[in-house]
Amino acid sequence: MYSIGIDVGGTFTDFFCFDHSDQKTFVYKTASTPDDPSKAVCSGLEALLAKYSIKAKDVSTIFHGTTVGTNSILEGKGAKVGLITNSGFRDILHIGRHQRPQHYSIGQEIPWQNRALIERKFRKTVDCRLDSSGKEITPLDEKSILAHLEFFEENNVNSILIAFLFSYRNNAHENRVLELVREQMPSAFVTTSSSVSPQFREFERFTTGAVAAFIGPKVTQYIDNLSMNLKNICQNAELRIMTSSGGLATPEMIMRHPELTLLSGLVAGANAGLWLASKKKMKNLITLDIGGTSADISIINDGQLNEVSSRNASISGYPVQLPMIDIHTIGAGGGSIARVDAGGGFKVGPESAGASPGPACYNLGGSKPTVTDANLVLGRLLGDRILDGRMTLDSQMAETSLREVSSNLGSTINQTALGTISVLNNNMASAIRSRTIQKGIDPRDFSLCAFGGGGPLQAVGVAEILGINEVIVPQNPGIMCAFGLLISRVEYHSVKTLLMTKTQFNLSTLNETLSEMKSDLTSIFKRDNADTKLIRYEAFTDLRYVGQGYELKVPLNSDVLKPETLEQVWDAFHKQHKQEYGHNFLSADIEMVSVKLKAQIKKENSSDEFSFENSSDETVSRLNLPNTKVEFSIDGKPQSFETEIIDRKTLTGGAQKAGPNVIYQEDSTTVVPPGWTMSVDDDLILRLRKLDNNND
Repeated sequence: MYSIGIDVGGTFTDFFCFDHSDQKTFVYKTASTPDDPSKAVCSGLEALLAKYSIKAKDVSTIFHGTTVGTNSILEGKGAKVGLITNSGFRDILHIGRHQRPQHYSIGQEIPWQNRALIERKFRKTVDCRLDSSGKEITPLDEKSILAHLEFFEENNVNSILIAFLFSYRNNAHENRVLELVREQMPSAFVTTSSSVSPQFREFERFTTGAVAAFIGPKVTQYIDNLSMNLKNICQNAELRIMTSSGGLATPEMIMRHPELTLLSGLVAGANAGLWLASKKKMKNLITLDIGGTSADISIINDGQLNEVSSRNASISGYPVQLPMIDIHTIGAGGGSIARVDAGGGFKVGPESAGASPGPACYNLGGSKPTVTDANLVLGRLLGDRILDGRMTLDSQMAETSLREVSSNLGSTINQTALGTISVLNNNMASAIRSRTIQKGIDPRDFSLCAFGGGGPLQAVGVAEILGINEVIVPQNPGIMCAFGLLISRVEYHSVKTLLMTKTQFNLSTLNETLSEMKSDLTSIFKRDNADTKLIRYEAFTDLRYVGQGYELKVPLNSDVLKPETLEQVWDAFHKQHKQEYGHNFLSADIEMVSVKLKAQIKKENSSDEFSFENSSDETVSRLNLPNTKVEFSIDGKPQSFETEIIDRKTLTGGAQKAGPNVIYQEDSTTVVPPGWTMSVDDDLILRLRKLDNNND
């Protein structure tokens, strides 16, 4: 049987296929179709099956990461949403909190005001009210709800959010309105704040619900169509979708909760990096995933992927209360466009040529100079070896695209190309600093893991800026995100607000709450027909000192907590507070804010079974090419070097070579500049290390 991971990027759609019977792998890349991502998914899947003579009926599972929801938010192209909330609270989504995104700016954009997800005229109120304990004060006025629904229908509103105060305590009012909406508007997407984020803090809960409603129709339609189209190709395959927390979910779960996919297309690479760190016994690793339009950065610190705290999670500036891996994305990729701005400054990105028309060298109608064009001009890309010869790059078009920018800068084409690479690398280095140095982490204590089609091209340049001395390149770097999908697990989360202080703590209430949450999650897995014996649970709590407005997430290392284990939790909070803020208050009272439970299906097969021994057909000759001249920047000055061109498939474990060299393969190209050396591990992973100038 076969498992297939499919990752849709801005420029390419990647496929990683694993044969469980003989542990062989097959990889494939095809151009993305931004107008409808499912076109590339389905056509690429059919091409993969045909290329390797795989029978469609033997495909058991398809794993998919999607950016449909992400792009919907980033581009502001979502549903026309209506809100039903309590009387007097129509403008919660507009007012927000007293904090501003930028404290000292008088001209800043406030996303929830400047780019409202729900227009004010579509925010309707009804008489109903609960107190803070969930007890009903004012009953629900159902007549006014029906009038609002008529208004929504008349104005072509196709998505509804129901959000009431204190619904995290008692969701009866929200659920009743949900029933009325489904009766009156059966074709509309509808969600409730209590189902999306059953936590206190109404602004964040309402905004999370608004995000879900905004992307809901587009995501559900995409997943529904994709499921049907994939079934027509692989009748026996089950589809699983990547979520922002690093787990997988069924299509049915995603169609109920589209907000789970906000980072779906980004997280798989971080999971692959974590797998690689574990495999290589590396506790500290920075992952750099560079595609055609963006670069995604994640930090593995002490063997764990960093997660976004519940108070800092956001998407395109909108706060969301959702479990999310901390991934920082910037507009820096192979398609990033180089230009001179109105002030004469040289800029690279975030605007991208994307898959269509693409870089100028693709010769598909694009004329603006991009990072890919710069790399081709410098000799770092082999124009006839892209995608194993299925794609060729036009170096003349690349030079032509750079000529105008070069003229504006008063530099040569090669100097402009080197400058393009330098600006891009510095942009990515700055992004990594924001996730390391600005949080008290020294990037020099980490290795840099480079993947994506452009990661190995740029990685050493980024590493040198940060003072990192080792770069790791996986065997199939351009397909790493697709591989990351295969090693992920089906995973669901539950959260409940539970306000108690250490001095007035009720341990039985906590244990009862955890038991209820465990039962709820088990029911979801049963609905998915999963083997509940394979479920693994992890519990956490958000704690703060009494009077604080921010919490820290602390693990609860026991199924049933006892007084002695609870003391360990308080001690862990004190230590974590010290680590995060530089101080703690050992005598201060501690407040528990919420309880969180994560449930994963433990895979029967270990991820260690996955091998990168590619079984690709030899579509082009597998020979190292003659040496060629490649431009590098040495001490800020361009210099040409005789560079060895190496087919990666000719490299074996134990091989070592000093730079400069260019290592090409089907899905990516690795550049080893002068002053660095390359070695090959037994598992064929590349290690690039900076030479010690004192011991050359």
